[in-house]
Amino acid sequence: MPKKILLIGAFDTKGEEFVYARDLIVRRGHHVLLTDVGVLEDPVNLQPDISSAEVAKAGGSSLQKLRSTGDRGQAIDVMIAGVEKIVPQLYSEQRFDAVLSLGGGAGTNIATAGMRQLPVGVPKVMVSTLASSDVSSYVGVKDITMMYSVTDIAGLNRLSRQVLANAVGAVCGMAEQVAPAAEDKPLIAASMFGVTTPCVSEVRKKLEKAGYELLVFHATGTGGRAMEGLIEDGFFAAVADITTTEWADQVVGGVLPAGEDRLGAAGRKGIPQVVSCGALDMVNFHAMETVPQQFKGRNLYKHNPTVTLMRTTADECRKIGNKIAGKLNQANGPVTLILPLKGVSSLDADGQPFFDSETDEALFDSLRESVSTNVNVVELDLHINDPEFADRIAEELLSML
Repeated sequence: MPKKILLIGAFDTKGEEFVYARDLIVRRGHHVLLTDVGVLEDPVNLQPDISSAEVAKAGGSSLQKLRSTGDRGQAIDVMIAGVEKIVPQLYSEQRFDAVLSLGGGAGTNIATAGMRQLPVGVPKVMVSTLASSDVSSYVGVKDITMMYSVTDIAGLNRLSRQVLANAVGAVCGMAEQVAPAAEDKPLIAASMFGVTTPCVSEVRKKLEKAGYELLVFHATGTGGRAMEGLIEDGFFAAVADITTTEWADQVVGGVLPAGEDRLGAAGRKGIPQVVSCGALDMVNFHAMETVPQQFKGRNLYKHNPTVTLMRTTADECRKIGNKIAGKLNQANGPVTLILPLKGVSSLDADGQPFFDSETDEALFDSLRESVSTNVNVVELDLHINDPEFADRIAEELLSML
């Protein structure tokens, strides 16, 4: 069955690469929806379905104004704002099944801004001159496939023809692919770190036995953001947010923060959530020599050659507790906060390097004092990795469902 491929690009000039990509898509028996985001000139060899004037208008300006002003940075910002509105609108109207773009710096920024507005699972391929470096700002937490163009997106040559043909084959193959049918169980999101793995693994067993499927996200900043994004998109029936450690990095200044919206999506959606304090005893840095100077005298633990952990202080824990409580207080749905009074990670256990019951108590006190009466607080004289603690998490969540 023919598919519809959205092809985004700056068609101002000859647009040879886009003509080539379009023709390859059509040769495979699919349809192409052309969206122009170029500003400099009108297209010569392509007639876009969505013109750059339409994109500029959606971005809050006009193509005429962008051309007369001649400000490249402003033009890029406007076209980004335009595709962020137009691309999801086209998808909601079922105008395309997959999206492909080719571009340099400006083109990559514009096209991926639109791709990030699409749900996970919609095929997204970006052929970019920037794809051999750090692409996190372009991908965000969506399943965007970045393909390095090797040569510039500036006309066709023996090498670029093959790269573009591969890209077309990739996006068409994704659009044609149908995932094998499987039993779709209700989904529950969970957050995990290596130091809370025993707890999450036990929760998984309990919930899967009860007929749910657990999707586990590694609490590494991007993991937390990905989880929040999928919660926002309506994928989950509930959340077992066991490992809220990203708030420690957010508050103290570690390298794995998930942003100020961490713990926000479930509350806005009103879905049940059980929350705990997993790994709030630690802040993450890279190799030992990268730890900022102001932290050099702290309790540091070499997790591996590229990861250094720093024990949080009582003052930091109070601030972290206030932040978490503030998020839970805003929730529109049921929330249970479960406190593991004997430790929040495998490093925060009797005899381990981060064991500090007084500092943990500062965290727990902050949470007790700051949460509203709408939050059900459960205190257990257990370590977070005790099987009984995982049992209680599962029981609380199932009772809400």
